[in-house]
Amino acid sequence: MTEHHTTEIAVIGAGVVGMASALRLVAEGRRVVIVDPEAPGSGASYGNAGTIADYAVQPVGTPEVLKNLPSLLFDRHSPLSIRRACLPSLAPWLLRFARQSLPGAAARNARAISNLLKDAAPLWRELAAEVGGEAILQPRGCLYLYETSKAFRAAQADMAFRQSLGIAVEMLRPEELAGMEPGLPAAEGGAAFFPQAVFLSDPVAMMAKLAARLAAQGVPHLRHRITRLTRHYAGLVLEAPGLHLHARQVVIAAGAHSRALAAQAGDAVPLDTERGYHLEFDMERPRLTRPTCPTTRGFYLCPMAGRLRVAGTVELGGLTAPPSPHRIARLQEGARAIFPDLPEPSRSWMGFRPSMPDSLPVIGPSRGGANVIHAFGHGHIGLTLAPITARIVADMIAGREAGLDVAPYAATRF
Repeated sequence: MTEHHTTEIAVIGAGVVGMASALRLVAEGRRVVIVDPEAPGSGASYGNAGTIADYAVQPVGTPEVLKNLPSLLFDRHSPLSIRRACLPSLAPWLLRFARQSLPGAAARNARAISNLLKDAAPLWRELAAEVGGEAILQPRGCLYLYETSKAFRAAQADMAFRQSLGIAVEMLRPEELAGMEPGLPAAEGGAAFFPQAVFLSDPVAMMAKLAARLAAQGVPHLRHRITRLTRHYAGLVLEAPGLHLHARQVVIAAGAHSRALAAQAGDAVPLDTERGYHLEFDMERPRLTRPTCPTTRGFYLCPMAGRLRVAGTVELGGLTAPPSPHRIARLQEGARAIFPDLPEPSRSWMGFRPSMPDSLPVIGPSRGGANVIHAFGHGHIGLTLAPITARIVADMIAGREAGLDVAPYAATRF
């Protein structure tokens, strides 16, 4: 039996970007339906490092990454790897990624990311207050850990560049780091401390707060996976097995699953998938007070409610292959390099990040018409950028100026 629904705005995707966008639209008096086959806030919205990373201005593709790309991609022990069976299908994406890693493109992409990040923390404070999640938001900053003096020295240019974009950063000597995080082993290089960053002590709890607020506002969640999007004389028709939904406007916020929908809306977007992993170690008191990234290892140590989460690494491998036991083992090995006495992990997870070659999200109207708004492709910073993306989406639907130059994020940039 097919359900038939009509709404003003359909938001495809119940991740953090979709939920934040729906909340913003409802606050402006819009009638909204969310469509997603999964539970609200699952996927990458659940499995992330919990950081509101307003310091994360560097794109994944940089000249340094480009220089080391062959070894990075084909070294199984690298923080950035590729499933070799996926190489033929990934080749066009990798070529774009290589071009975006050139010095001029990388600097341009960093500035565009920085413009989105400027209001990340205050907008998250507003959103947390709206949904009753203030206690989950922890204003303790974040750390980049340098295990050697050489790594600390090599980071100086990167940190100076971030400071030039307005990022607050303090370079800590080893003894200063030890005073801040006595649970960490001694680090020869010290750390970079980002004092204005905040983090979620429990992403699951925050996603539940967002979902509960939407339910309280009467926003239906239709548990379907949209397979067809077509324009209609009075709006759009979304179809799925058992569903026929007519909407005046559509927001595509389906994360890593957005490419096919964007194509049906008229945009050939080079979206691919990074597979992210995490391990969790249950413990009454995690050994840190703020997220810490051992930079050469490519993951975060994240203190969360009742557990230590070890999250990160980049694996290019599509949406269908099973989790890689090797990537999980590498996370465990890396975590034990920092904390040798960790027990066996309590659980593991693998999820999908929507990844663009230039590390910039796709935010803006479809070339086929402004009745479809894209809001996907946020890569590693979807959690961070959810509230600002929601604000831009609401501005575009209302016909208001977005308050920043949105051209770098347009689907038509490709």
